[in-house]
Amino acid sequence: MAQLMGQMMQMPLMISSLITHAARHFGDTEIVSKRVEGDLHRYTWADAELRSRKVAQALARLGCRAGDRVATLGWNGYRHLEIYYGTSGSQLVCHTINPRLFPEQIAWIANDAEDTVLCFELTFLPLIEKLADSMKSVRHFVLMTDRAHMPASTGIPKLLCYEELVEAEDGRFDWPEFDENTASSICYTSGTTGNPKGAVYSHRSTILHAYAAALPDAMSLSAQDVVLPVVPMFHVNAWGLPYSAALSGCKVVFPGPHLDGKSLFELFESEKVSFSAGVPTVWLGLLTYVKQNELKFSTFRRTVIGGSACPPSMIRTLEDDYGVTVIHAWGMTELSPLGTLSKLKAKHFDLPKEQQRHILEKQGKVIYGIDMKIIDDNDAELPWDGKASGNLVVRGPWVIDSYYKGPRSPLVNGWFPTGDVATIDADAFMQITDRSKDVIKSGGEWISSIDLENIAMAHPAVHEAAVIACRHPKWDERPLLVIIRKPGAEVGREEMLQFYEGRIAKWQIPDDVVFVNEIPHTATGKIQKLKLRELYKDYKLPTS
Repeated sequence: MAQLMGQMMQMPLMISSLITHAARHFGDTEIVSKRVEGDLHRYTWADAELRSRKVAQALARLGCRAGDRVATLGWNGYRHLEIYYGTSGSQLVCHTINPRLFPEQIAWIANDAEDTVLCFELTFLPLIEKLADSMKSVRHFVLMTDRAHMPASTGIPKLLCYEELVEAEDGRFDWPEFDENTASSICYTSGTTGNPKGAVYSHRSTILHAYAAALPDAMSLSAQDVVLPVVPMFHVNAWGLPYSAALSGCKVVFPGPHLDGKSLFELFESEKVSFSAGVPTVWLGLLTYVKQNELKFSTFRRTVIGGSACPPSMIRTLEDDYGVTVIHAWGMTELSPLGTLSKLKAKHFDLPKEQQRHILEKQGKVIYGIDMKIIDDNDAELPWDGKASGNLVVRGPWVIDSYYKGPRSPLVNGWFPTGDVATIDADAFMQITDRSKDVIKSGGEWISSIDLENIAMAHPAVHEAAVIACRHPKWDERPLLVIIRKPGAEVGREEMLQFYEGRIAKWQIPDDVVFVNEIPHTATGKIQKLKLRELYKDYKLPTS
């Protein structure tokens, strides 16, 4: 008997459909942006959709063709949002670059992605003036501002003005339909093991991720919300919020580069923000400000905290002192990025408050679309008892199958190895217990211990070097450099730290140096990082 097929419309999942939906059904809902120029910009989802179509027209006029990569170095703001939709919606690929990377890495990433256009904020003009010549594939540099704020002179030849490009178009542009598996955007990892690797998302994966992120057991977004994404749009597409917000019809408030406690609090209050998302470091600054000034939030009620483990004390402070529910989350660039979020099940409501909190301090349950398991070193699955600890592997429709230009797929038996070690309890709550790779997570950004060690080893007085993570009250983790000097050689702490300047981004430079006579090794000659972490687990960094 022939298989009976469904008789439904065949409509590909297109990113452009998100902003079309928002403009059509929530057209008068506001998008508010704190601009680099210092003022507050307001318009609506209808305005954003029209200008996104103008961006698509402008990029076509610059010679961009389907599949071309358009890079951004931008803060969270309405222009960046327009580029998100104007590129992907017109079959171009949006490539957000993290400006916190070392300049040479930024140039390397732009060249690897073969970006044809680079759109960047005024903040990054000095940086791009230095890097423009090394970005070999970029044909057009676009400054994301208006004519009044364009520089009188610049080292970038034929620098284009974003607002002039947009205003030259009429917006009569029909979003095309094409294969939903077409690339929509690229986000690069932080290069913790060698050069950064590109994760290429599709229209299909992005739409499915947007649906899942808005679910009640995830971010629980609706048109009743006012959303302020603190997580940067250059950090895994702001965890998908520019897409989920359009899907839900939320009011959106963009903070631009103004992420200090005072600026954020004032925006939260003036725009009646109900939901936000970001890394623990940002909330620490915000909490410090509100506590020092004896302030309270009037509308802010819930936040997703991820990027690095959220300290239990922060969860308690937000909930007990300020009435803000914390949703602890875990994900990766390779997961678009959401994997798990911590929300109670119905049966947990009868538990004592302390037991509930213990559960919510874990990274949580998967959302539909993601599957996970823990395995031992022989790939055997381990029990979900909250005790067995193993390598965390995941799979799903918004998990990568391979890296951009990658020689081989990272998948093992169809599962993506996350590099994290975790437990999963009987209620399917996952908790990260360690990392299999010796990387350091500082303020939600990865720092490669290998890169730091290699630089140290280049110093003529260094015999051997190891870098481990030390706990830090603000940044979660910071690097500690452990060194054996060469016989008869002299080098001090300050000289060693100065040696890093100009060789790596300043925020990645170790916080302190310890000089030792011996570094522990395994039987095969590898440095025992676990032993080092045990030795220095109570080490107090001078920056603490």
